[in-house]
Amino acid sequence: MASTSTPLTLPVLPLDDEVVLPGMVVPLDLSDTEVRAAVEAAQAAVRTNGSKPQVLLVPRIDGTYAGTGVLGTVEQVGRLSDGDPGALIRARSRVKIGAGTTGPGAALWVEGARIEEPDPDPLPGSVAELVKEYKALATTWLKKRGAWQVVDRVQQIEGVSALADNSGYSPFLTTAQKVELLETADPVARLRLALAALSEHLAEQDVAETIAKDVQEGVDKQQREFLLRKQLDAVRKELRELNGEAEGEESDDYRARIEAADLPEKVREAALKEVEKLERSSDQSPEGSWIRTWLDTVLELPWNEHTEDQYDIRGAREILDAEHAGLDDVKERITEYLAVRKRRADRGLGVVGGRRGGAVLALVGPPGVGKTSLGESVAHAMGRKFVRVALGGVRDEAEIRGHRRTYVGALPGRIVRAIKEAGSMNPVVLLDEIDKVGSDFRGDPAAALLEVLDPAQNHTFRDHYLEVELDLSDVVFLATANVLEAIPEALLDRMELVRLDGYTEDEKVVIARDHLLPRQLDRAGLEPGEVTLDESALRKLAGEYTREAGVRNLERAVSRLLRKVAAQHELGDRELPFAITDGDLRDLIGRPHHVPESAQDPAERRTAVPGVATGLAVTGAGGDVLFVEASLADAETGGSGLTLTGQLGDVMKESAQIALSFLRSHGAELELPVADLKDRGVHIHFPAGAVPKDGPSAGITMTTALASLLSGRLVRTDVAMTGEVSLTGRVLPIGGLKQKLLAAHRAGATTVVIPKRNEPDLDDVPAEILQKLEVHPVTDVRQVLEIALAPAQVAAPVAA
Repeated sequence: MASTSTPLTLPVLPLDDEVVLPGMVVPLDLSDTEVRAAVEAAQAAVRTNGSKPQVLLVPRIDGTYAGTGVLGTVEQVGRLSDGDPGALIRARSRVKIGAGTTGPGAALWVEGARIEEPDPDPLPGSVAELVKEYKALATTWLKKRGAWQVVDRVQQIEGVSALADNSGYSPFLTTAQKVELLETADPVARLRLALAALSEHLAEQDVAETIAKDVQEGVDKQQREFLLRKQLDAVRKELRELNGEAEGEESDDYRARIEAADLPEKVREAALKEVEKLERSSDQSPEGSWIRTWLDTVLELPWNEHTEDQYDIRGAREILDAEHAGLDDVKERITEYLAVRKRRADRGLGVVGGRRGGAVLALVGPPGVGKTSLGESVAHAMGRKFVRVALGGVRDEAEIRGHRRTYVGALPGRIVRAIKEAGSMNPVVLLDEIDKVGSDFRGDPAAALLEVLDPAQNHTFRDHYLEVELDLSDVVFLATANVLEAIPEALLDRMELVRLDGYTEDEKVVIARDHLLPRQLDRAGLEPGEVTLDESALRKLAGEYTREAGVRNLERAVSRLLRKVAAQHELGDRELPFAITDGDLRDLIGRPHHVPESAQDPAERRTAVPGVATGLAVTGAGGDVLFVEASLADAETGGSGLTLTGQLGDVMKESAQIALSFLRSHGAELELPVADLKDRGVHIHFPAGAVPKDGPSAGITMTTALASLLSGRLVRTDVAMTGEVSLTGRVLPIGGLKQKLLAAHRAGATTVVIPKRNEPDLDDVPAEILQKLEVHPVTDVRQVLEIALAPAQVAAPVAA
């Protein structure tokens, strides 16, 4: 432990922002007034006894004196290495500074007490380990600095106090750390402080050396790569000279290609700016590859390429008729488009407001009616290029607008890629399955399509990857969809809607004969005359083996027939040529799958008992028939109230409640036993329970089924109906009338009940269908019951 001794009176030698520890020998500049005053005062005090002058070295930090100083002896006074007067002072021991006093000379004199610091003898084990560790770290540090001559001196120091104070020579210690060492009187504690500072400095030095090594390795690698690339350039230059090729930089090549390309002015300016960036970027920079990919994309786009439209209106219509049967609405719209384009071209009318005369059509209809193949036929008729863009399952907005160029692997959107693939700025682009577009955290592609399909905006379409304006106003967009409700309203508002409600049986026969049969003969490896199908066979295939709005299953049935005949011929069981009639179908592909209700045995028909009515509905696959079954349960066994089954939506459930309420309030007027409705439970069921059903158009069907159940009168087998019912018994209009009438005709119904307000929609129904159907427009449920219910029999069957 340290202790104080007899007081001393010494002149103060202040050290500004410097600290001297005992054992250190330091030179001081006597040109400093305070230093010279302290040395002269010390010399004057010892002239009488002949001993060495003594001064008190005190650190002065920011003008404040420390509480502990060092007793120093002036060993020599002379000249420093730079020629200025100086003094060599050896620090001896710590002194606790007391009060100020007077003394000779101009120096400040203070009283102080010397602090004795005896080393423990013998050294404890922990202190010996501390000494050993400090000497090892100090040796490591000195060797790194190349101070080999100092290593032996440090190793020879034995005392703990002297070893701790020797750290005062360390240049990495801060002034605050040195002051802390000076004011720490305990030698062991002082050695621990010195050891901690030295360990921290060595750790920082190791990190700095690691960083410097990594940086040096990176610099060496870059220099080596630069050298190799320069050598590679020199080799390429020599090869070009040997092959007689002209020398030129890659950026010069891009600049020449841009100058030679027929680009719009703004696109040319943007491309030249990118070439300038390419010239400034190094070969190692990833930005160079991004710029080259972007420039290649811009140069590949057909900015000013336009195909000439075929203005032979009659010839275009003949092409459409030859490739597709029916679909008159689309054919008329394309014919009108070409006629208007022809008249504008004849009169010299060009672009209006930067917009050309494109078109945006939405073809909505069930699967298999030819929406996708129609797009190619439209392009053929117009003499334009055709590109198909599949949107089914697309959930990323970048698929439409493209990625930002900052992303790795960025690409333009599908619209820009379609234009590039077409090679012209006015192709026919088919946006297939636009109703199957989804949305998630990556954005909404349907929202990105708003600008693409808006004739007022798409002349300045801006892709995220290109970042230059692209004119899409001359493109004919054909969007296909199965379900109209799945298309967002804002997107649907930008497109002209054309409905494809399915084919009649006569149209299916024509399609099968003129299109499907020749194609399947070729796929089956048969010559056109080797196998023929009679019209009766095609009609039976369309009516009884397949029941659909389109012709996909019909084509599969024709393909199956031809494969069967080809296999029998290869086995030696069939001679060719062979004509297939309707009588051969059962032997070749089995029994029919769809038999009309009117063709079944009267006892096996669904409407053979009261409480069953036939309705009409529209699904994603087109129109279809919908049977409604109703029954009554005793209050003791089945409970009361209304029970609905068949996976119904809320709107259809409400329609059932309305039908029941109407019959309860008007049952006496209709001569129905409404008392049964009060005491017994009512159960309404829609078969095919796995298929979700919703909508108001089954209202009169449910009312008819309940009325049949209560009256015991059967619903006519040949009657199908559709219409919404109100609480007052009014029949309200519905949608999809054409598809429903086609479905009724396919199902074998001959009489159809529709709302009176849907009568104008009959203009869209093919004439041959209307000739085969007896359509009854009605305004009230009472009219429906008069038409649909069979006359009461004397012995009516018991209600189910």
